[in-house]
Amino acid sequence: MRHSTLGGPGRPVPVSIYETPAALGQALAAELLTKINSARAAGRPFLLGCPGGRSLQTTYQALGEQAKQVGADLSHLVIVMMDDYVLPAAHGFAHCPAEAHYSCRRFAWEDIWQVLKAGLSKEKQIRRENVWFPDPANPAAYDDKLKAAGGIDVFLIASGASDGHVAFNPPGTELSSRTRIIPLAETTRQDNLKTFPEFKTLAEVPGHGVSVGLGTIAGLSRQVILVIHGAHKQAAVRRLAASKDFTPDWPASVIFRCQQPHLLLDEAAAVGLANTKL
Repeated sequence: MRHSTLGGPGRPVPVSIYETPAALGQALAAELLTKINSARAAGRPFLLGCPGGRSLQTTYQALGEQAKQVGADLSHLVIVMMDDYVLPAAHGFAHCPAEAHYSCRRFAWEDIWQVLKAGLSKEKQIRRENVWFPDPANPAAYDDKLKAAGGIDVFLIASGASDGHVAFNPPGTELSSRTRIIPLAETTRQDNLKTFPEFKTLAEVPGHGVSVGLGTIAGLSRQVILVIHGAHKQAAVRRLAASKDFTPDWPASVIFRCQQPHLLLDEAAAVGLANTKL
């Protein structure tokens, strides 16, 4: 593992670089499990903000494996999902079908909840009601719910390869943005053709999503960890490093305005730091 720092007028962001996505996932999972156990010992819930998609899958898998190995108690863990696709409904928008291959609710149940509770006794498993989603019928209530719960302990975020989107927040998103219905940028929809390979054409990708805002992430989280890996993300890393502070045209730069920010890369993505003045 190597270390660096992204500097600038915004908050300095520590950078940790791991050899592979698997090594990154193992290290991040160990850090999270320590924090989850500490919250348990203190008798309080632990809120973990989670994206769907590929970037955090190695972390979710490693966290499930490590929890099983030590028999961890995850009954106090709350999974805070950041977004979901929505479709037009009689009165506004509604969640896409939960069984859809691109559904973030499906991802949450199959790739996070099931993975983290596998191998644990029933009393130590994450409770089903502790998996939270923003409601497209009342998006603003999500921020209220998170605030009432004391905020998010750690929010894991990822960056779009081509436009730096975070959740469904497109270029141009302001730092004050909250949970809301968002028209998806075409660049985001193009990225999602790779995230969800069962999409055959861009026309199949929904045009709207319900999503936390950048203000939700930065304003309601005690720690934010941005995970970027893969050679296809080198340009995204380069653009982030050149930002040095939050800029609305690259949403992932929100990391510069978050409490306890941390950027985790693998060696393939970290090539994007080459020839970038840090």
